[in-house]
Amino acid sequence: MKTRQCLPLLLCVTYLGLSGCTAVQPWERGNLAKPHMAADANILHSSLTQHNYSSREGSAGGNSAEGGGCGCY
Repeated sequence: MKTRQCLPLLLCVTYLGLSGCTAVQPWERGNLAKPHMAADANILHSSLTQHNYSSREGSAGGNSAEGGGCGCY
């Protein structure tokens, strides 16, 4: 597609994306602060899974502290 043909499509997608943004009123924030609205509902499980992953992948660089594979730091 040429640039001139892509511009209206890009503007339309941008407009649709921005139309979903809204200001949250103070009395509505309680609904968004509920545990089931969190990006990660089970933080403890994710933390343990990440710890195990980084322990096993420590020799490859991992994405946290490198370990020897035993699960300790």
